[in-house]
Amino acid sequence: MSIYIYPVKKYVDDKGVPISVPFSVEFTEILRTIYNSPYYVSDPQKACIFVPSLDLLNQNNVRLKETSQILSSLPYWNAGTNHLLFNFLPGSVPEYNAVLEVNLNRAMIAGAGFSTWTYRKTHDISIPVFSLLGHNFDLEICKEGPRQYLATAAQNNIHFEYRNELEDLAEEHPELLVLNRCSEANITLRCRGGEMFFYPEVLQESTFCLIIRGARLGQTALSDAMKAGCIPVIVADGYVLPFADHIDWQRASITVFEENLADLIHILKSVSDERISEMRSQVCFLWEKYFSSVSLITKAVLDVLNSRIFPHHALTYEDWNNPPDEAGASSLLFLPTIAPKSQGFTAVILTYDRLESLFQVILKVVQAPSLAKVLVVWNNQVKAPPPASIWPKINKPLKVVQTKENRLSNRFYPYDEIETEAVLAIDDDIVMLTADELEFAYEVWREFPDRIVGFPSRVHLYDNTTKKWKYESEWTNEISMVLTGAAFYHKFYSYLYTYSMPGDIKEWVDDHMNCEDIAMNFLVANVTGKAPIKVTPRKKFKCPECTNVEMLSADVIHMAERSECINRFAESYGVMTLKTVEFRADPVLYKDNFPEKLKRFNNVGSL
Repeated sequence: MSIYIYPVKKYVDDKGVPISVPFSVEFTEILRTIYNSPYYVSDPQKACIFVPSLDLLNQNNVRLKETSQILSSLPYWNAGTNHLLFNFLPGSVPEYNAVLEVNLNRAMIAGAGFSTWTYRKTHDISIPVFSLLGHNFDLEICKEGPRQYLATAAQNNIHFEYRNELEDLAEEHPELLVLNRCSEANITLRCRGGEMFFYPEVLQESTFCLIIRGARLGQTALSDAMKAGCIPVIVADGYVLPFADHIDWQRASITVFEENLADLIHILKSVSDERISEMRSQVCFLWEKYFSSVSLITKAVLDVLNSRIFPHHALTYEDWNNPPDEAGASSLLFLPTIAPKSQGFTAVILTYDRLESLFQVILKVVQAPSLAKVLVVWNNQVKAPPPASIWPKINKPLKVVQTKENRLSNRFYPYDEIETEAVLAIDDDIVMLTADELEFAYEVWREFPDRIVGFPSRVHLYDNTTKKWKYESEWTNEISMVLTGAAFYHKFYSYLYTYSMPGDIKEWVDDHMNCEDIAMNFLVANVTGKAPIKVTPRKKFKCPECTNVEMLSADVIHMAERSECINRFAESYGVMTLKTVEFRADPVLYKDNFPEKLKRFNNVGSL
């Protein structure tokens, strides 16, 4: 990538009045950082990105009409193509629009305060509002134990309805500190009644800091909180957080919908001390790496641009989100035994034409905190997937892939869209699983990423009369299979299933439209020599709205064919690879007489 900065010029109107304001310290730092970066070029003919030398950081200082004319007159403007503008404070009284109001055309904005309505994904870049309020950043604040206040709301421009709601909460919960500005003259003081606090130092006394919708979505409150090692609580629906396309904010913040503000204290108290410690460390890491100076913010913007232009040079998720290992370099002789939690899992849903239950499943799995993406495998070649307008509106990526042939093995194809190590294979009629059950199963899989971990279990038995293996679906003391109608597995097994399945197993499965789940259990057991792991006591997985015609497992012929599958697969492998176990995994406090609200996984079904 190469970036060209336009020469600095002084622009005046027809009366000789300057149009462009003198450069602010922050904009000067932006230009200096670009100039000193490896991306800078002095020849515009060699550049692919152009940065105008116009300080647009604060729209209050920008003459919109005249500035738009200046931009359109730039020699390489070309309707804004490949031009990058920087802005901290968009909008002005009274609307406070969430985007800079000059005539942008196709120009990119590195701006603060984007909403989901104004942010052009993969085009614009969301950045933080840099805070000028100073207090020394000390890494020790990231290692502190409990703080005096659970949460603090110290913004000046909180909407009066939200402020009234917060003050009502504070009357019931003294651990919530709600502050107002003491006077218009001094922005470094905050007051509660007659009590005075220094801002932003007071934020160091709070575990959580509220970032609430104000006149502008992007505010210095986020930077102030992070510098204080205070975990941001985002109460601003639709706010696009800084570098949201790359930073995993779930690791460093709590999001509370505006309509749920009344439940704030309950939500924050449900966060464990261990989780608070992890989030605080992540907040400090992000602050130091990306937010602590205008120069670092600018460098992050350049990294984002470079990754978009040259994806093969893009920084990975780990590069953006993982702090350096404080324990030093890990051994090169051993691979990690626990899968990373940060990436989450991809839910792969095989479907044909059951839209109602499919949409229910999507809405269920999206409630699991660790879900990263939903991939729907549309196995119907006669009927196209429905238009995007009728699919559920969810806050995670949703991708639909239409297959060329109706095969059960399509559910195990290693799709490029699967970017996580963990895959949740789930049928389009498994509507009964809760978010807690899915999240718990994912946590168990992280500890045993080489195994199949899931819910519906089965066992294989040897029939001494027929001298053959038998598929058994009745409840017994043992299990040897976890069906992939609702199970986690490592995506590597998709490659093995697709390209390295022994014999004609894969072809037999596709021809008979049965036993793909048994085949996957054989494959994993053969590779690992280990049994699968069943989680939670739930055993009933029949869809109450589905008819028996749709439920293949209700067919006696189907059950007999599955016994035949086991015998064929054992013959193909030359040995019975399936292993039996007599245990399952449940949450620690599953049946303890303990308040439900204090349990990590409290919504676990009995059957």
